[in-house]
Amino acid sequence: MVSQKPSGKTPQVIDSRGINAAVDSFTQLGPKMYAGGTFYKVQDHNQNAFARRNLFSFNAHTGDVKNFAPRVNGSVEALATDGTSLYVGGNFTRINGVRRQGLAKLNPVTGAVRRHFRPGFQTGQVSDIQLFHGRLIVAGSFGKQLVALNPRTGANTGYVRMHISGRVTNRFGNANSGPTEVSRFAISPGGYRMVAIGNFTSVNGHTRYRAFIVDLPERGAKLDPWYYPALRHACAGVRIPDQLRDVDFSPQGGYFVVVATGFVPQRKYRLTSSGAPRNTDICDAAARFNTMVASPKKPVWVNYTGGDSLYSVSATGPAVYVQGHERWLNNPKGVNSWGGPGPVVYRPGIGAINPTTGRALAWNPTKSRGIGGKVLYATTTGLWVGSDGRYFGKDSSGQFLVHDGIAFCPVN
Repeated sequence: MVSQKPSGKTPQVIDSRGINAAVDSFTQLGPKMYAGGTFYKVQDHNQNAFARRNLFSFNAHTGDVKNFAPRVNGSVEALATDGTSLYVGGNFTRINGVRRQGLAKLNPVTGAVRRHFRPGFQTGQVSDIQLFHGRLIVAGSFGKQLVALNPRTGANTGYVRMHISGRVTNRFGNANSGPTEVSRFAISPGGYRMVAIGNFTSVNGHTRYRAFIVDLPERGAKLDPWYYPALRHACAGVRIPDQLRDVDFSPQGGYFVVVATGFVPQRKYRLTSSGAPRNTDICDAAARFNTMVASPKKPVWVNYTGGDSLYSVSATGPAVYVQGHERWLNNPKGVNSWGGPGPVVYRPGIGAINPTTGRALAWNPTKSRGIGGKVLYATTTGLWVGSDGRYFGKDSSGQFLVHDGIAFCPVN
């Protein structure tokens, strides 16, 4: 478990120019941490201010802001590094004045665009990227939604060939959830499987609502038979872009956890005598699936917030950390209320779940809820939390601690 008390040496992103500053992505290269999101100014822990546009770097140990200062004309939603370059994905069209639609490769020291890398996206945005066995896996709303690129040139390697189509509808049958896209994916620690989530209804001609699994052999990715039919069900929310918002594998790869928005399920809850939820819909909730169960009838467990969205998840082994704008966990019958039955707990903005039982753990630092944090980045030294929140944790007198956009909880 990580500490409830955040480090006092993290920088902050500052609201300016009428925007709500937020950090939505992290990646680390040695002692340097890179943070991307939506902001125009950052501040170190000594309150020195620096102009930074949507992407910056700092020392992960001291919090000192680095000179790295590329200018990105839109939000940065995904970061990855191979040790010599920094890959940047998001909703932008230019970096340092160089035309790049949603994806670019930078010098990690100077921030200069590496011009030989040309993925050639013409439209859409990039929402997730990850290096995998010499390939750059990229997800988003551009043309093919999920591709494997050559990390040097940006050319499509052809390793991932998935025809992804369709748009999910809300409970009234309206397809108002945005463009067809893969919004997030997670690759198992062994590198054998990938879970992808987003807004779609079909993959390679097979019915796949909101989630699918890809097998990752050496010669070419293949669609896995895994399918969870209850993902066809729309939650009670009227407009739900990407009902599933994040996914992460456990450290050994035996299970994965998805988190969701959507308000509450439409169907009436059914409860066992112990109060454990038996329903299968994943709406404003976290849910665990065992990786090797090909046709699950329901998740291993579902932990409902009672009507508040969860946007990010990190499964570290001792805990499944979740973040959004939730007020409660263990709240299966709540509808914007403390609904019970059972041990409903107050967990504003962030919480931790027992990976075996699916119940909330005692860990409760408390944070600003805001719209909700969209990235949890676990390292060997602790958990980095990126969000649009101003406060994270409290001091010994009970006063909230200011951690605009970034907090770090070290391993206990």
